[in-house]
Amino acid sequence: MNRDICIHTWPCSYYLEPEKRWIPGKLSLTSVLLKFLADKNGEQLVSFPLSSINEIKKESSHFIFSSITILEKDHSKHWFGSFQPSRNVVFNIIEHFWRELLLSHPGAQASSPQMTKGKELTGLMACSQKRLEDTAKVLHHQGEQFDNIMKGLDKIESDMDVADRLLTELESPSWWPFSTKLWKSPSETKPKESTSVSSSEAFGKSGVIIKVPAIISQSTELHAKPGKLTVLVSGLEISDSNSQLLHRFEREDVDDIKVHTPYEISIRQRFIGKPDTAYRLLSAKMPQIIQILEVQFSKKIEFLEDAMVFQSTRDSPPAEKGGAIWRAASGLIESVVHHPGPSLKSGESSQMQLQMNEQVSEEEAQELRQILKKLKSIALETETELERQDEVLEGMTSSVERTTLTIDKQNRRMKKLL
Repeated sequence: MNRDICIHTWPCSYYLEPEKRWIPGKLSLTSVLLKFLADKNGEQLVSFPLSSINEIKKESSHFIFSSITILEKDHSKHWFGSFQPSRNVVFNIIEHFWRELLLSHPGAQASSPQMTKGKELTGLMACSQKRLEDTAKVLHHQGEQFDNIMKGLDKIESDMDVADRLLTELESPSWWPFSTKLWKSPSETKPKESTSVSSSEAFGKSGVIIKVPAIISQSTELHAKPGKLTVLVSGLEISDSNSQLLHRFEREDVDDIKVHTPYEISIRQRFIGKPDTAYRLLSAKMPQIIQILEVQFSKKIEFLEDAMVFQSTRDSPPAEKGGAIWRAASGLIESVVHHPGPSLKSGESSQMQLQMNEQVSEEEAQELRQILKKLKSIALETETELERQDEVLEGMTSSVERTTLTIDKQNRRMKKLL
């Protein structure tokens, strides 16, 4: 994803130390840096990466004006004030993305060596594995829902058999001497209801797919506060920073999800005669959440204009993406396994081979192999589950058609009795 995507912009003022005065402008936040642009001429007065921040504090300027101070590792201190909508909202959002960056890259505070190609590819593959596992969870829950629907249809068919027997009795009473009805013994009814559904419900009701910290606002941005978003196989939960549940959206209760930016979404449940329930959430982990929500709420999610760029980067077919990752990983592994030393045929090939060996170590190649094996295993299981669900869907279609015909037939018979 493009790291230059602007997450948020706030009107504020920046204290210019050389001139001893406050400059009005706008403070912009991306996933990796902060920058301030002056209103007068659009000049960029300050820009620094989030990883260089040592401390973020709320302070007062001249004991009157509320400000946010940011201290860098080189002891440069920046003063920002006159925030809109409020200082607390801006502080919560900046602190959230700063903390998430430090947690996702523990070595960001220290001067770490440049990431090698092997580590970069390993991180990419591990991320892909996590997404595939999350998708497999949702697919598994969907399969269990199909199984429950099939059990319900079997129960309906069983009830239809009972209704057919009762209608036969009404059409030809037992005391009628010329009765030719065929009695059905109780053993003929389908004994498919002996299986308990508690096991599927146990997974479906409480299965947590992912939980991430987020900045939550309900009515206005002025009341944005830190909290958590939990994605379940059966819905969504929003809680505060103390893990107290604020609201739970059941899967069928969600009416629409709007993706404003790759880091911000809104969730709404509509009501008639009373206000809708809506929450707006901002999180550094939101790109991961959006991929899962696309699977769970494919017909209810909408990408707004600012988020279309994020969606377009993932529009290529999954098989094509997987093939590219597989080819890249396989190429790197083969270069390490089959060419442990630099080739001496030409100077250019020797230099390229040496560079490749420096980038991918044996340990990284082995780790890539393990991840690729897991990815392949999950992909095969997912394919098997999809084939099983296709068969279940075909069975559901035929069962619904049979039940519809039976109901129509029994309705005509009941009308004749009237």
